[in-house]
Amino acid sequence: MKRKLHLLALLSLACGLECTAQVVAPAAKLQLVADGFGFTEGPAMDAEGNVFFTDQPNNRIWKYDTKGKLSIFMEPAGRANGLYFDNEGYLIACADEQYELWRIGMDKQVEKLAAGYDDSLFNGPNDVWVSPSGLIYFTDPYYQRNYWSRTEPDMPTQGLYLYKNGQVIRLDDQFKKPNGIIGTPDGKMLYVADIGDSKIYRYRVERDGSLTDKQLFASQGSDGMTIDSKGNIYLTGKGVDVYNPQGERIEHIDVPVNWTANVCFGGRDRDYLFITATDKVFILKMQVKGGY
Repeated sequence: MKRKLHLLALLSLACGLECTAQVVAPAAKLQLVADGFGFTEGPAMDAEGNVFFTDQPNNRIWKYDTKGKLSIFMEPAGRANGLYFDNEGYLIACADEQYELWRIGMDKQVEKLAAGYDDSLFNGPNDVWVSPSGLIYFTDPYYQRNYWSRTEPDMPTQGLYLYKNGQVIRLDDQFKKPNGIIGTPDGKMLYVADIGDSKIYRYRVERDGSLTDKQLFASQGSDGMTIDSKGNIYLTGKGVDVYNPQGERIEHIDVPVNWTANVCFGGRDRDYLFITATDKVFILKMQVKGGY
């Protein structure tokens, strides 16, 4: 696979239309880390600031470390999509190949947490967030994959789920196509994108992990999402749009690809935005830090 690695001197690109605003570092430029992937997704930061992300068509999980080194972490990788690190340093993965939720150790040992709800297989877990208390929230839309033998879902519901104490609990089934998910660092609020209905919803997370007080946060869909230390929410699709906690768009980051799939923060100081965008990955210096 032809690949451009810019580890000492990264390619600089204009970062967008509104980069005079509140979250991007002054004079920061979007920097290309690498290209030539199939389709990049699911970035997640570990405790040291390394970023792990997926190339689902090529069935790989990659690692981009804090020194700028890019390497394959795991292959094959269950056609993993969304990723998130739990409190013990395990990588929680939406393993789409067999519609499963995985827990992966840094030794690459896999524990299959769940594959369905009641008597039905999942549609295909897509994105995941782990709360400070260790509860796992994930979305389960249906996207037909060319590596599946099935051509229709086992269940009509495209929902939001909680994995808790070995059990799967359906929290909300009122979506057209749920996708991106992120929670606040204190674990009190959860944001979920309904990309099929161009909406972002916000919930209050109760002490037992259940959700209440569902509200419309923004009339915009999103693929993946992340959050910064000020509570701003980052939405993806056509570039990256940043919304403050009041639901007001405060910044747009242009990304020179047809589709921006996902984002997370990374780096030793958690002050780089890591962007997966079609066949490429980028980083951008920020004046805010990741909120997790």
